[in-house]
Amino acid sequence: MHSSTDTSLRPDDGDAFRQALRSLHQRSRIPVVFGGQVREHVLHLSQFIGARTAALRGLDVRAETGLGGRVLASARPAAVADYGADRSITHDYDGPVHAEGIRSVVAVPVVVAGAVRGVLYGASRGTTPLGDRATDVVVDASRRLAGEVAVRDEVDRRLRLLRVAQSEPAGDRFMVEEVRELHAELRMIAQDVEDDALRARLGAASRRLAALGAAPEPEPVTPLSPREIDVLAQIALGCTNAEAGRRLGLRTETVKAYLRSAMRKLDARTRLAAVVTARRRGLLP
Repeated sequence: MHSSTDTSLRPDDGDAFRQALRSLHQRSRIPVVFGGQVREHVLHLSQFIGARTAALRGLDVRAETGLGGRVLASARPAAVADYGADRSITHDYDGPVHAEGIRSVVAVPVVVAGAVRGVLYGASRGTTPLGDRATDVVVDASRRLAGEVAVRDEVDRRLRLLRVAQSEPAGDRFMVEEVRELHAELRMIAQDVEDDALRARLGAASRRLAALGAAPEPEPVTPLSPREIDVLAQIALGCTNAEAGRRLGLRTETVKAYLRSAMRKLDARTRLAAVVTARRRGLLP
């Protein structure tokens, strides 16, 4: 997924798929869970839990072929109670499916911005169909994974904007403001990321952005807390305390408390003075 992206921040999306499948397996009683990513309109099965053979590993599923291909083409969940006997799907992959002993299968697409980016499967080897509950659990796992992928896409988009901003003349006021918007957005996006490694990298990216506004020889960094910096980043964009609270998911009084603390640490008497000092010290861009 998005293997062509040129950002150094984005980890392999395969890690997100593995985490989603582990969570799905732990939350459900589905014996076999597996899936993969879509590249160039082809589904590549690469992640498996509960498999007894390697028959399905590395299998490429094309649109309209098999259960996964049906899901890939329709962008909707689908299930079969008896894979071998079902007449609603093609049987291009009967060999590897039978080798694994799979019978009842549910497949759910991972849909991001209207495009199928992968498929998650749940399967059993018994004669009893998996049922609606199993389908619901796989659907929930797919939605969670789609949310994670969407966050990663947004990070990529904003980093591309940052590269454009950095390539423009330093005196371009619009680009300066865009960098500040990016800094605030990256900090907010980081709050919604479940991947610890990606969250840490987002933090590092926001700090590099902040350093763009530092003096040639910045003063020692004041030990502001992450939340104090979050609040100052919003204030720097012209937000009121209430607006900053809505964007950060904080109560207005909590925003005021963080702002007072930041002003005290920065020895600033006004909100504007706090922002200016924070920029001079490399805490904000």
